[in-house]
Amino acid sequence: MEYVSRTPLPDETAMDYAMLGGAHAERGRRLFATGLVLLGVILLYLVYTAQVDDILHLGLGLIMFTLSVLPSLLWARAGGSRFPVFETILILCASAYAMPVLNAREQLAGYSPDVITKASLTVILYQLSAILTYVGTRGVPGRTPFWRESLITNRVEKLMVYGLLLSSTYIWISTFTTWIPGDLESILRAIFYGVSILCTFVSSQRWGRGELTQTEKAVVLCTVIPQMIMMSVGLILISSISLLGIALLGYLCGGKRIPWLVVIITFPVLAVLHTGKTRMREIYWQADVPAPTLTQLPAYYAEWIDFGLQPTSGDKTIGHKMLERTSLMHLLCLIIDYTPGRQDYLYGKTYAYVLPQLIPRFFWHDKPRSHVATYALAIYYGLQREEDTATTTIAFGLVTEAYANFGLFGALMLGVFWGFWLKKLQIWSTFSPMFSFAGLLMVLLTAWAFNAELTLAAWVSSLQQAVIAVLGLPLLIRSFFGN
Repeated sequence: MEYVSRTPLPDETAMDYAMLGGAHAERGRRLFATGLVLLGVILLYLVYTAQVDDILHLGLGLIMFTLSVLPSLLWARAGGSRFPVFETILILCASAYAMPVLNAREQLAGYSPDVITKASLTVILYQLSAILTYVGTRGVPGRTPFWRESLITNRVEKLMVYGLLLSSTYIWISTFTTWIPGDLESILRAIFYGVSILCTFVSSQRWGRGELTQTEKAVVLCTVIPQMIMMSVGLILISSISLLGIALLGYLCGGKRIPWLVVIITFPVLAVLHTGKTRMREIYWQADVPAPTLTQLPAYYAEWIDFGLQPTSGDKTIGHKMLERTSLMHLLCLIIDYTPGRQDYLYGKTYAYVLPQLIPRFFWHDKPRSHVATYALAIYYGLQREEDTATTTIAFGLVTEAYANFGLFGALMLGVFWGFWLKKLQIWSTFSPMFSFAGLLMVLLTAWAFNAELTLAAWVSSLQQAVIAVLGLPLLIRSFFGN
């Protein structure tokens, strides 16, 4: 799926930016072959374990699952694009849409077979339009300073590991104290989360290349793990998952290999926490229940893990409970069931909230909240009252939002949008140094690809804050250290 010529101009140096490619192309081909075998085994397993009442839904579920994995397989076969933003967005469709159709019969029991069929076809249309657009998009690498000029040197890159100490200190202060004024909280949170993402990626990449000393490795472990713990104290896991994902991608980029031990250890832990967070929210999101203190964290997480391991009605497994937590298919079915029969299409209403999110709140104190589009959808479809949005946010996802606005055409155009622009960005950044504006932007986009449950306005709002923070940080560093 990579059509970019990597031949540099006479005054340029050819660089191996592929995570698996270049001198490591053979490893990429082996990974592709292994992935094909695993895909075949998984599909057979899904056929054997599927809980569907309609054989058509079995076929549609398998198609959605295959289309979710296909871009990642082609990414490996081609040696790997520099940052698999597109591949990450597509592969999340497996858990959000494909698996619920195959194994979450109870969750979709309230919808007719026709609604489930239409929802599945909507997702397939989105996937196909994205993949075909991505494959067909051509271009040439960017050659302006935005794409080619590195903002900091390798000497400064080696100091990035210690930026994790700074971000960890902020997260501790933000989580366990009230020292930060409320009007600065959102700004500082975006800045330091961007610092954390950037420093984690760079440090993990250097670890993969074997450049970290034992002391630096200890710094990484003793900052990233506590950061993930503190980020999830509020019972929202997406920031921790994004940080873990960017660390794994950084290591993969630097070492050209998958850190299987980390994957095997962390994914089951996250699965248990993910399944237990609803019970925890029922207790700790009450107005009169204080947040845990630092010394209470061991008991807090022990209780959380216990809830995650407990069986629920029908003796559901952890896998089934996690599937229900990550599913977006039931909401897509609801929107399709209601639209346009009971509720008319929104015709772009939620997308009108995107551009205002680009205006800093410093210049517009009454700027709408980042989740304003999410709240509008919830109220419009009768899922929440306006006062309920102050305490609860419903995860709709981009595909559901697209259908609510324009139906099948919306899902089609969303796929075209992702396929075209993400391929263009990958092409333009072919020769971009890691610490160019373009390289840093691609790091952030890779991290934000995990936010599959957001509406576009919320996605853009959170990304914009991080972009300002992360792109401004190297300029600040260069002002102190020079070129």
